[in-house]
Amino acid sequence: MALAVEAATATTTGAGRDPRAWDFVRLKLRLLRNGFRGQAWRVVAFVFGLLFGLWAAGLAVLGFSVSADASPDVGFVVAAFAGTAVVLGWTLVPLLFFGVDETLDPARFALLPVPRMILARGMLAAAFVGVPAAATMLGTSGLVLAAGRRFGEAELGAAAVGAAFVGVVTGLTLGVVASRAVTSAFAALLRSRRVRDLAAVIIAVLASSIGPLQWAITAAVQQGSLDQAMRIAEVLSWTPLAAPYVLPYDVAEGQWAVAGLRLAITLGTIAALMWWWSGTIESAMIGVATGGAAKPVKGAGTGAVAALIPRALRGVVRPTAFGAILARESRFWWRDARRRASLVSILMASAVLPIALNLASSGAASRGRTSELGFSFAVTMAGTMGGMLLANQFAFDGNAYTAHLLAGVPGRVELRARAAAIALVAVPVQVVVVVAVTLLAGTPEQLPTGFGMLAASFGSAIAAAAVLSVLAPYALPENANPFAINSGGGSAKGMLALVALIGTLVISMPVLVAAFLLGSSAAGAWLVLAIGLAYGTAAALLGTYIAGDVLERRGPEVLVAVTPRR
Repeated sequence: MALAVEAATATTTGAGRDPRAWDFVRLKLRLLRNGFRGQAWRVVAFVFGLLFGLWAAGLAVLGFSVSADASPDVGFVVAAFAGTAVVLGWTLVPLLFFGVDETLDPARFALLPVPRMILARGMLAAAFVGVPAAATMLGTSGLVLAAGRRFGEAELGAAAVGAAFVGVVTGLTLGVVASRAVTSAFAALLRSRRVRDLAAVIIAVLASSIGPLQWAITAAVQQGSLDQAMRIAEVLSWTPLAAPYVLPYDVAEGQWAVAGLRLAITLGTIAALMWWWSGTIESAMIGVATGGAAKPVKGAGTGAVAALIPRALRGVVRPTAFGAILARESRFWWRDARRRASLVSILMASAVLPIALNLASSGAASRGRTSELGFSFAVTMAGTMGGMLLANQFAFDGNAYTAHLLAGVPGRVELRARAAAIALVAVPVQVVVVVAVTLLAGTPEQLPTGFGMLAASFGSAIAAAAVLSVLAPYALPENANPFAINSGGGSAKGMLALVALIGTLVISMPVLVAAFLLGSSAAGAWLVLAIGLAYGTAAALLGTYIAGDVLERRGPEVLVAVTPRR
């Protein structure tokens, strides 16, 4: 914080200057260094993320290098599609899964005289310090290597290599700025209950946009139609998504006007996003949205305790410890901005991803390969992603979890009530997804099988998430931005998600095998439904029973782990 004050007050001291981007970079490096002290899990998460980033970047460099040996049209297609994937990934992945690194919390600068545009530039410079940006830069640098191999001996070869480097840098900058601007804007939307439905629709549209692009690319590759792929690449090359990454092909052909126009499109988009971000950074990350005047609680006359229970649950939920936590969690999943962001993101992903997987498997089946495994995996993913919301469930409470410890809430009651609350929200969406998958596949007779696998996977996901949330909890930053994560939090979140996914698949494997063996007949499909319901219920009860006992023993450790460090 002292460095932040030093940077922000430079204009009023002997330095006589505004804070520079390097001041924010130094501040983030110091915070990263301090954050690793005494936090072994954070070091492990950072190393895990670093190794994974290096592995992914190495594969990207290898792929780009190989593309240099193909025809220029193939290289153009690869550059356009890869650039689009990079920019879309930076823009949408923080919304859907991992969030953005807020090691530098803008709220810490609220009382300091830092102009918002200077703050945005400094935050942007600090955003480049991290594993995701470094891995992206390293991976896309393969385009520079490919340009050198392809155009190195040409008359304008050196200029093409330089254009490739400029494209890689501006493309990464565009992705980073887009991720910050979009999450900042949605943070303001999701904090206001009046527009949360609109935010959910917009996020759903953004999430769904990945599917059509993936299907178009897959179809072009599978059908071996280079002309079709070129038409798509040409369109993408005139958008900010791919424009910076195809610059070397324009420069190598001497099309300077075209290259300049593409670069102008990219730089103009970056400038527009910076202006947008600078206008929302204070309101979305620092300010507080109001929901209007408070309305009287309907049914308050029946008693204060009964009034706290949502109307849809009254008459069903009793005012016990289980009922109180169920009512509390049911309200919080829709009213707390951070929870709502995770809820909308995961539910949209659980809807889009299974449908995309099943369509891909159906395409494989049309070419003579079976789609049964694809259907099973698609339905299992729907149930798994719903349960993943509970993988770090205590972090949403932070130090407020102290009240549960002081009240002596039994561990299994705590976990089962939280699981029941998320089931009320997630299960209806997942049921709709299973129906959609079966109808799109043209196999309505598989509906009982799908429901059986859904029940088994969701129950298994609850069991795996319950154990993970007790054994490997981590704190979320004290930040008004619901997409914010601590340094290393993205790696930890990704690692826990991977463990939860593998654990769920392993636990639900018996039902998946039964579905594969019995689901082809009508009687077998209903038998799979019965097995899945029983198995999923048993898995959820057993998992929460085991995790509940562990929670009762190490509740204070969980509280310390989920309490943000100041």
